[in-house]
Amino acid sequence: MTLLVDTSVWSLALRHDAEVTEPEVHHLKDALLGSEIVVTTGLVLQELLQGFSGAKPSAQIIERFAALPLLQPDRDDDHIRAASLRNTCRQACVQIGTIDALLAELCIRHDLTLLTTDQDFTHAAKHCALRVWPARARAKR
Repeated sequence: MTLLVDTSVWSLALRHDAEVTEPEVHHLKDALLGSEIVVTTGLVLQELLQGFSGAKPSAQIIERFAALPLLQPDRDDDHIRAASLRNTCRQACVQIGTIDALLAELCIRHDLTLLTTDQDFTHAAKHCALRVWPARARAKR
């Protein structure tokens, strides 16, 4: 299985101030050790860099991400299909943001499984071909 890891999981995995207990983070660590392929996109990298301040943390994130295959959204396919996906979800009363819709579309087009803690993706997956990694029955947050 090839994973696209959402910002929600990376943020937890890169924290140094708290013990992380989320199974998604443990799965990411296993995947990075070679159990699965992990890919990313510039959108996730940008969101991470916006959430960390300081030159040293930013440089460490950039260095770590340089080792991952980088997916580039395609204007004619991904953005148009992401808009359609977002509209489909909205018609089903499911809210998904613009960037999240694009991440979902990248997963669908490239046959990836999304590793996330964001429940918006789980709700959206009921209305499209998105595969979300199933950690456990999550409690409402």
